[in-house]
Amino acid sequence: MSLIQFIEGPLWYFTAFVFVVGIVWRLASLLRFAKRRDFSLAKASSSTGALVANFRHFVPRSIFLGRTSFNFYVGYLFHIGLLVLLLFAAPHMEFLRDHVFGFGWPVLPDWAFIVVAEIAFGSLILLYIRRLMDPVQSRLSDRDDHVVALLTLLVLLTGCMALSREDVFLRGLHMLVVEVWMLYFPFSRLMHTFTFIFSRSYTGQVYGRRGEVL
Repeated sequence: MSLIQFIEGPLWYFTAFVFVVGIVWRLASLLRFAKRRDFSLAKASSSTGALVANFRHFVPRSIFLGRTSFNFYVGYLFHIGLLVLLLFAAPHMEFLRDHVFGFGWPVLPDWAFIVVAEIAFGSLILLYIRRLMDPVQSRLSDRDDHVVALLTLLVLLTGCMALSREDVFLRGLHMLVVEVWMLYFPFSRLMHTFTFIFSRSYTGQVYGRRGEVL
């Protein structure tokens, strides 16, 4: 077995196992905490409050938008770009088709891949520079924030380098970095990909029951 076969074979399946089990374990840990019973009279639906909170907070209130506009716009550029690359870059679709889902779907042409990759990469760099330079964000940031940012930068950088799939070394390097990123994912702040739904729902339920809109 060659190194690239090991990276795209046994190591990938081990990584995917840890990734899925780690995420399920973290989410199950959140659900274990029983919510204290609220004896007050409900003024409105807590379920509606949870639903409204999840959608309402995709956009900050206008009173905060001026102070958070940079993170809001650049953050959306990064997250949307990363999602598009993950699902619609031809190498990713082919890998997911062959190793995960068993079926494929339409993909981006190479020129669109490069444009989206540059947007995502540039946005992440801008967000990280802002984190380092902003006095509040820099003081709130810890080691995990920096590791997450640098690992994601490496994933994007090696992915662009491996666009020519004929280069086995670059393809293997990208895959190896992705697997390190996936192994780190469940134990880091990358888990906000899933946990933001739970946190918004919990807060929305509390205020929704009181008849207040977040």
